[in-house]
Amino acid sequence: MAHVKTITHISGDWQDAEADIFAFGLFESGGLSPRGKSADEAIGGQISNAMKSGDLKGKSGETAIFYGESNRVLVVGLGKKKDFNAEAIRSAGGSAAKAAIGRKLNQVLVEAFGDDNTKYAGQALAEGLILGSYQFLDYHTTDTDQFELSAISVIGGNKGGMEKGSVIANAVCLARDLENHPGNVTTPTKLAETAAAIAKEGNMKLTVFDREEFTEMGMGGLAGVAAGTSEPPKFIVLEYMKGKKSQKPKIVIGKGITFDSGGISIKPASKMDEMKFDMCGAGTVLGIMKTLAGLKPKMNVVGIIAATENLSGGKACKPGDILTAYNGKTIEVLNTDAEGRNVLSDGLSYASKHYEPAFILDFATLTGAVLVALGHEATGVLGTNPKLMERVKNSSEKTGEKVWELPLWDEFCAHVKSDIADVKNIGKPMQAGTIAGAAFLKEFVGEGIPWVHFDIAGTAWGDRKRSYFYKQGATGEIIRTALDVIGA
Repeated sequence: MAHVKTITHISGDWQDAEADIFAFGLFESGGLSPRGKSADEAIGGQISNAMKSGDLKGKSGETAIFYGESNRVLVVGLGKKKDFNAEAIRSAGGSAAKAAIGRKLNQVLVEAFGDDNTKYAGQALAEGLILGSYQFLDYHTTDTDQFELSAISVIGGNKGGMEKGSVIANAVCLARDLENHPGNVTTPTKLAETAAAIAKEGNMKLTVFDREEFTEMGMGGLAGVAAGTSEPPKFIVLEYMKGKKSQKPKIVIGKGITFDSGGISIKPASKMDEMKFDMCGAGTVLGIMKTLAGLKPKMNVVGIIAATENLSGGKACKPGDILTAYNGKTIEVLNTDAEGRNVLSDGLSYASKHYEPAFILDFATLTGAVLVALGHEATGVLGTNPKLMERVKNSSEKTGEKVWELPLWDEFCAHVKSDIADVKNIGKPMQAGTIAGAAFLKEFVGEGIPWVHFDIAGTAWGDRKRSYFYKQGATGEIIRTALDVIGA
């Protein structure tokens, strides 16, 4: 992992700290913070002169470096003070980390932006700094120009919040790494091995069912998708049970298609390499469980992953085949590239049968239609329980990870009714594709169980322009929102 792992919290005078650069925040149309004034004096008033000339405004995303004889100072724009919130702190932290990497500076000292000493502000700052320091460099063997940031310190702010934010950010970076690795590295076996490491760290119970076992158990959705690959598929269950025995567990389920060719309904060759990202739902679940292992909250959470490749071998599932899911419902497969919902049918059914869930959240790069509807800016969410949906929206506001609810009306659910089976795995052509995917999944959620589906196909990877995202590849988005929803 090429990212800073820990944030060192310090107090005292910034000039006494060992650092290659000191970063402080500047509000738009605002004055310098006390440490900002000290820094300005240390470099002969360059910052205040830049403000007077209008070259430095403090706008969100703005950064500027100034040099003294023995000091290097980074000014990070915080935007308008009335709009200042945790996401502004997170973004400023990402900008500071990116600026240091761009100039190959090893040690960064950052003030608590906005002088906000609340716990969540500390958490947001640590998240921004660590996530902004992330780079995916594992396969560069000849590029000698690569540089990794080695240390970040924060002066002021909330230490406890920063410690929590560091745990969360490291878990997001773990998910990013799993998702960025190619399909010949992040296999279902790799996901199971990662789950085993998390289970050991967090004293969790791990159960992994292989092809023969889950097929015999009746998981026809996963078995059908896995039929075309020789790579061993896995059905992974991680149980974190640190709450009271009477406490209903919160269930998180992830789609783990480690490479998706589309199967017999094969995808176009262009950008098929990106289908290594079709396991980002599994990465989300592992990021959540990794965080629980680090924070050790008193709660009960179960993580479930259905993992396989979707290839077009001689035994592959065919359009027109009928599969029987774990809950006994039959699935008419009309498109083998709508495979994610097939494997999730077994995950949702398993959770509904073997637990009494407080609620279920599932995460999947399920449809290209959500990208058409929402672009890369928001995750599509659909569900059965208004209170749980409101909880998701509130957490989204807090974390800065945008979600948008789409309707799941009975009229849409009728789109996935099959003439020859219980359900079909696609809806009406060119209509409400994201909703049809959720309508299909709804058939496998137990009666009365609150459930929300997250379609992360537009937000899980891509060329995203946030300061705490890497320039390309996996984002790890929605892990932080899900953690807030479950109350970690």
